[in-house]
Amino acid sequence: MSTATEPAAGGRLHTIGAVCERLRGEFADISISKIRYLEDQGLLRPRRTRGGYRLFSEGDIERLETILRLQRDEFLPLRVIRDELDAHGTPTAKRRAPALRDPGGEIDLPELCDRAGITPDFARRLEEYDLVTSRIEAGERMYRESDVDIASHCGRLARHGLDARHLRAFRTAAGRQSALLEQLVATGLRSRDLDRRRAALDDLEALAGVATELAQHLLVRDLREAAER
Repeated sequence: MSTATEPAAGGRLHTIGAVCERLRGEFADISISKIRYLEDQGLLRPRRTRGGYRLFSEGDIERLETILRLQRDEFLPLRVIRDELDAHGTPTAKRRAPALRDPGGEIDLPELCDRAGITPDFARRLEEYDLVTSRIEAGERMYRESDVDIASHCGRLARHGLDARHLRAFRTAAGRQSALLEQLVATGLRSRDLDRRRAALDDLEALAGVATELAQHLLVRDLREAAER
């Protein structure tokens, strides 16, 4: 059987077996039955031939990759993934990692809530537990633009029953990790030599990436062990 076909309207289509082979390099546990299950749950809508065979477009494959990454990297349930994709479509750009040098601009409370998908009351709770921070300007609270991603992720976890006081555990863990990494480059960061400070900042950024990956691997290992009990 051919693994791909050229539809009359243009754009190459792929069989379910070809999709599995294509994605197996990143998603070792991908299978035909898993793709069929995601279709049954309403997350995928491949075309069908007259004989009933599924055919996936590049857009379908991109959507499938997004679903699998959200499951693996953010532990989102399929219901939440489906709602987000239906509301916002399939993201085409990879998420940009937080930058130490560029925290972005400032936004007010309504914009923070709108972009993060949270309520003002929840934002205040996050601030109470030091998950986001603000400063007062002309009687108005102003937040770092980088707080949008933090607030958005907190909101996703809150949908599963975690209140801001529970999320404080993440803030505490991050504080301990940042203090530990800062010690490794503290001398360079405080140097009067501009080149030394830049080099220290480069090192700190690299260390942050390694620490983030380590924390994710440890978390996944613990959750995997919990699932196997």
